[in-house]
Amino acid sequence: MIHKNYLEINKQSWNKKTDIHLKSDFYDLQGFLNGNTSLNEIELKLLGNITGKNILHLQCHFGQDTISLARLGAKVTGVDLSDNAIDKANLLAEKTRTKADFICCDIYDLPQHLDKEFDFVFTSYGTIGWLPDLEKWAEIISKYLRPGGKLIFVEFHSVVWMFDDNFNKIGYNYFNTGPIIETETGTYADREAPITQEYVMWNHGIGEVLNSLIKNGLEINSFDEFDYSPYNCFRDTIEFEPKKYRIKHLDNKIPMIYAIVATKKHNS
Repeated sequence: MIHKNYLEINKQSWNKKTDIHLKSDFYDLQGFLNGNTSLNEIELKLLGNITGKNILHLQCHFGQDTISLARLGAKVTGVDLSDNAIDKANLLAEKTRTKADFICCDIYDLPQHLDKEFDFVFTSYGTIGWLPDLEKWAEIISKYLRPGGKLIFVEFHSVVWMFDDNFNKIGYNYFNTGPIIETETGTYADREAPITQEYVMWNHGIGEVLNSLIKNGLEINSFDEFDYSPYNCFRDTIEFEPKKYRIKHLDNKIPMIYAIVATKKHNS
């Protein structure tokens, strides 16, 4: 089931969040402007040497990861639903003197805006929960990868989204049973932020993710799970190593992140 107004609701939500995120410690904009990368060890290892590679970055928010990829020598195009985020991404590219292209659209509509093949499609952390249909998502990925091109996908684990906000009980279905419509005050980047917004999300089990890719001509090269998050974006966390966070009372008992590398088959 698809909520008929989900795009407009989520666009407004992310437009509001973007200005808060730019000012937050979470995104450390000043450090980024001074040359810090926003990419984490997990995805950097999977990407390898990307000098001269063409990369499509789906759901790029205000462009920090897109620009970080460009700083590593890639030619990058970032896509996001939020026009405010894309405006800020263009400003950030200008400010950092980085060449990166940005497109504002729902990723399902990308074929109306872009006609090109890429060496990599990259998407990470908190992306697919905003999408109702993973078959269409995988179709877009396959369309934009050249034969032999790779998807690098890092995401919060499906198990994480089963829990309530305090990780005390199972509050949601592991499987996609339809839209989850909620209202939030603050954001993961600043819980005290004076904004309240409605949003619409969907949970997606690992089987749904893998099968959508396989059905669209992608061969799974690796699937890894991690017992930590590189972001302190959940409640009641403990930092057990630099930039590695776990839910304090759950320790290393649950997977928090997974990563997929998949290659587009030559005959797809």
